[in-house]
Amino acid sequence: MMRFHPTEEQLAIQDALRGTLADSFPKERLHELVDGDTDFDKPSWDALMALGLGGLALPEIWGGAGLGLLDLAMAIEVLGDGAAAGPILQHCLVALAIASSASEELKARWLPELASGGTVATVAWGGEWLPEKWTVKIEDGVLSGMVRYVPGANAAHLFLVGTAGGGLALCELEAGMRVSAQHSSDRSRRTATVTFKNAKAVELFEPGDPTVARLFDAALVLIAADALGGAQHCVDLSVAYAKEREQFGQPIGRFQALKHQLAGMALEVEPARAMMWYAAYAWDMQLAEASRAAAMAKAHIADRFVSVARAAVAAHGGIGYTWEYGLVIWFRRSMFDRAYLGSPAVHRARAADLAGW
Repeated sequence: MMRFHPTEEQLAIQDALRGTLADSFPKERLHELVDGDTDFDKPSWDALMALGLGGLALPEIWGGAGLGLLDLAMAIEVLGDGAAAGPILQHCLVALAIASSASEELKARWLPELASGGTVATVAWGGEWLPEKWTVKIEDGVLSGMVRYVPGANAAHLFLVGTAGGGLALCELEAGMRVSAQHSSDRSRRTATVTFKNAKAVELFEPGDPTVARLFDAALVLIAADALGGAQHCVDLSVAYAKEREQFGQPIGRFQALKHQLAGMALEVEPARAMMWYAAYAWDMQLAEASRAAAMAKAHIADRFVSVARAAVAAHGGIGYTWEYGLVIWFRRSMFDRAYLGSPAVHRARAADLAGW
């Protein structure tokens, strides 16, 4: 039965993550990261993994918490709010993929490591492609090809690679791989191009395996969760600024035009919360409409994040454009979430096809 409010356990997980992220990745550290050239922040990664984030949706036998995608999505929502660094979303997807495989050997080898965060993992699916458009070839356990827009590639030791026809392969970092930095508008989550040249890999799922589509849907739900957290941050930051900033001897939040603007931003975010929750619930329950719910959540919430981030910049005036203030970090994250793994137009078209329109 679907719940319409978060449980006490879910709220406790969010509170713990929020507090840990605030302590291990404060605003000053976030600015150091975006001003630097790294795609990883080890102190915050270790702190979040110590809480069990890496194994939140893994079976307890492998060091996980045995929870579902909804619980993981609510955790990712907090990380979107805090602009967490590193391939955390992708790391959790790799863990889900291995847990969904039939190989007990791979589970024993990797799941405890992924649950603890001792091994960093990411997905190499490309930034804009659907599974049927993946191009990396696997033959006799060897990968060849190139994938762009791989988050956290410089820090990762394990890669979940999308292969031609819609399969998935697992590849450890090795000599047959080259990681090349890319220019990234989202400096809090930099991406890279990964080139595979005779890189050894294990084929996890063959093309046509329904698990691949299910994992892709999970990715869309988690991106929607990140976008929801980022959008909420933009609303909260704008409301706080409107209470503090004064013009003509009074807080600007008293001006009717800004009140309407802030209310409009809140109305864009709050209904999206239920949409994300339902998409994650549908995935957990394996409902027939789970794929369509995931596509709609990704399309709609990513769009709302961009809209709210733009409105937040406008509400702040000139200071909203400055790196020093930091709002621009979330604006750029909104552009990443909108484009990553397919634009809203792509997923609205998928949702229409899935509904038989």
